[in-house]
Amino acid sequence: MVPLILLIAIAVFIVYYFFGPRGKQTLNADVGEVDAGLLEENVLFYSRLEPEAKIQFEERVRYFLSHTRITGVDTPVDTLDKILVASAAVIPIFYFKKWKYHNLREVLFYADAINMQFESKGNADRNILGLVGTGPFEGSMLLSKFALRQGFNNQSDKRNTAIHEFVHLIDKSDGETDGIPDLLLDKQYVLPWLELMHKKMQQISQGKSDIDSYGLTNKAEFFAVVAEYFFERPALLEEKHPILFKMLCDMFEVTEAG
Repeated sequence: MVPLILLIAIAVFIVYYFFGPRGKQTLNADVGEVDAGLLEENVLFYSRLEPEAKIQFEERVRYFLSHTRITGVDTPVDTLDKILVASAAVIPIFYFKKWKYHNLREVLFYADAINMQFESKGNADRNILGLVGTGPFEGSMLLSKFALRQGFNNQSDKRNTAIHEFVHLIDKSDGETDGIPDLLLDKQYVLPWLELMHKKMQQISQGKSDIDSYGLTNKAEFFAVVAEYFFERPALLEEKHPILFKMLCDMFEVTEAG
């Protein structure tokens, strides 16, 4: 039997975590108008959309911000931060009109990388820029402000940490973060997807691919890495990896390259 004092300690932690102060919080039931100028200037995906689609994107951003708390743990959260977090959430689900992140309640915002003890200062082992929470952090995402800004500032690479983490949430929505997103992938395509993943991971390990080697970590990371590539540099992915590009188009219901 679990000692009473341990149960009390767990209860105190849960109450503090969910209801206690942890820096500047912004849950925005009253979001107001989304700044289209900030989107146009900072979000390439948005700037490529047709005018009607831009309005839809703004509405999706507004919905995300009105249902998801963004908490600055060791850094303030400004309007651009909120716009970029919401954009990273909307981009991979933009063509799924009814998709909602039911498995996300809060984004915990850090100035820079953290370690596994969630420390953000003074440690050489701080190498986590983004993380989907589990256990007591279930329903949360941890995200580095530096990585968020860098992901949208650098429009010539294939990386975007925030999009990467939201793709993990999509993958996780069927109960497992395994690189096989059941809600995006019809059953008849699971085996071809697994075969393609195996082939592409083999090419990475042999130094014959431009896909980030972090994709070798496991199938879940491969899926998130190639999704980053797909949304950051779609035309390049189509040129370099046409079969992979086509399968990701089918998964995310995208009809054309950016």
